[in-house]
Amino acid sequence: MTILVTGGAGYIGSHMSHELADLGRPIVVVDNLTTGFRWALPETARLVVGDIGDQDLIRATIDRYGVTGIIHFAGSIVVPESVADPLGYYLNNTVKSRSLIEAAVISKVKHFIFSSTAAVYGMAKEMPVRETTGLEPMSPYGSSKLMTEIMLRDTAFAHPEFNYVALRYFNVAGADPRGRTGQSTKGATHLIKVACETALGKRPGMEVFGTDYDTPDGTCVRDYIHVTDLARAHVAALGHLEKGGKSDIFNCGYGKGYSVLEVLDAVRRVSGKPMNVKMSDRRPGDPAMIVAASEKIRATLAWQPALDDLDGIVANALAWEDALGKRNKT
Repeated sequence: MTILVTGGAGYIGSHMSHELADLGRPIVVVDNLTTGFRWALPETARLVVGDIGDQDLIRATIDRYGVTGIIHFAGSIVVPESVADPLGYYLNNTVKSRSLIEAAVISKVKHFIFSSTAAVYGMAKEMPVRETTGLEPMSPYGSSKLMTEIMLRDTAFAHPEFNYVALRYFNVAGADPRGRTGQSTKGATHLIKVACETALGKRPGMEVFGTDYDTPDGTCVRDYIHVTDLARAHVAALGHLEKGGKSDIFNCGYGKGYSVLEVLDAVRRVSGKPMNVKMSDRRPGDPAMIVAASEKIRATLAWQPALDDLDGIVANALAWEDALGKRNKT
């Protein structure tokens, strides 16, 4: 009953690893440690350092640890970077996912959970977006994730014993409330992390990309979900599959949006510190607004968020950023 977590030493993956460990589930992590950290893992996790594109390694890991389910986080996630390096994104997010899926089928792993993204919707024509909303990704990042969703759908059709859940994340933020892990990658582009770094003096300033969108204050609006609530959505998806549930796709968000400026106000309010903020032009690949309709995951998987509060998300992120600064000085 071991669960294989790819990218399990990274930001979201390490929260997933801790969540599974808290439940007493045996886990093995495959991570190349490019953006992940050994210390972010729970003590009970077994770590295999390697690449998910190495099918021999993956199959050997599955066989050695008796893996029955895979939760797949490994991949590249920066939208502007994907525009500049589309082939790199199609390699990391699509080609290597294909190899991982094939390894799962060959090794008879029945359950597969995939970390997809709201970027598959692009500039959605309805708001909030539902799982049935048209898919028109605006970036290679979104397209690379959509291709993997399609591969999973077709694989599950061809191999009825193989079932999957794809979770379309909205904007993931915050950190483990118990302070065990958080967003730790240098140069990360997540808005709340960048704003927290700026408030704590780790950055001299930050930029807001685009102030002329068709939104209430002209800046992009996003649905921010606490990373711990997201990890628990994966637990619910795993339970769904293990109980014989059918393959499916779910949005992971709260159903409410905040603009960039509203997020910056929250960081100032919670931290009590000013920030040097520069207004800049739009970035390619950024839709103006995207907010989740989350009724389906709540009804089907009985998932209920416990940390749905922007100030609370910011407080956890600030606490982690402060602790990370102290860790890096020791």
